[in-house]
Amino acid sequence: MAGRRKSEVVVVTGASAGLGRAIVRAFARQGARIGLVSRNQERLEETKKEVESLGGRGLVLPTDVSEDARVEAAAEAVEKHFGALDVWVNNAMVSVFSPVLKMRPEEYRRVTEVTYLGTVYGTLAALRRMIPRNEGAIVQVGSALAYRAIPLQSAYCGAKHAIQGFTESLRSELYHSGSKVHISMVQMPALNTPQFEWVKSRLRGRPRPVGRIYQPEVGADAVVYAAHHRRPEIYVGYPAVEAIMANRIAPRLLDRYLGRTGFDSQQDKEPDDPNRPDNLWETVPGDYGAHGRFDDSAHDTSLQLAATEHRRSLALTGLAALGVMWALRRRR
Repeated sequence: MAGRRKSEVVVVTGASAGLGRAIVRAFARQGARIGLVSRNQERLEETKKEVESLGGRGLVLPTDVSEDARVEAAAEAVEKHFGALDVWVNNAMVSVFSPVLKMRPEEYRRVTEVTYLGTVYGTLAALRRMIPRNEGAIVQVGSALAYRAIPLQSAYCGAKHAIQGFTESLRSELYHSGSKVHISMVQMPALNTPQFEWVKSRLRGRPRPVGRIYQPEVGADAVVYAAHHRRPEIYVGYPAVEAIMANRIAPRLLDRYLGRTGFDSQQDKEPDDPNRPDNLWETVPGDYGAHGRFDDSAHDTSLQLAATEHRRSLALTGLAALGVMWALRRRR
């Protein structure tokens, strides 16, 4: 975002662990003042310490994003404490790993209220403050699953599809009004976060991400980039691009492929503990940080994302190369 202040005011939901924790760290390194939104007070306090050690400032805001009044109160508190809001990142989510026929209605409701409606409530709170000033950026943390659903995560996939539709509708309205408020959606690949340790699951094996896994810092870098550049959508990692494009070309073929492979690929052979706590209704205690248990196999860079972030310079380099080739041919 051109001309932004050196010390931005940012809100990150789901800030205390996983991708949200990595996003907070990335903004903190830039000296941002950050409203830290999450349910877990203990982890938020640790996150605030981390923010301040990295050069930023933090405000702890224990909030369940499924409650619109509390989200609005958090936004108000941030502006009273730090000043006008520059960036809002909707990242909070919950999920359930389960076949559809074993899901319960209240589980669908809960995942929808947190993952989808929490994004809607955060967006509305941000818009109420950004629209009158005609500036600001909203970043929706999406997923390749916003385009291509997979088995065993019907509630989460449905919520991410809903966020995609909501964001596209809102973006059209912003274009219609000529608003300078920018909204971007960042479609994530599989990430090495702690969510697989606390997600509610009915699988026999321990839940795991599908395909090539990236460290959460890769996703965090994409979110910060989206906040500062007017890109309506960013795909992170080649697997996300591959899944989205393949779904456009052959969605029914993917249905059958995922029917064969999608169950085993989302769980380890190691059995899951059926009695372990999950975070669907209540937060799980402890400071989990940003990383999950897949450090040994997770990638800390994405060439695809680097190419996306530098596409203009790459295009200019390509044009320059073509110019040199043309000049050399002329000399022959």
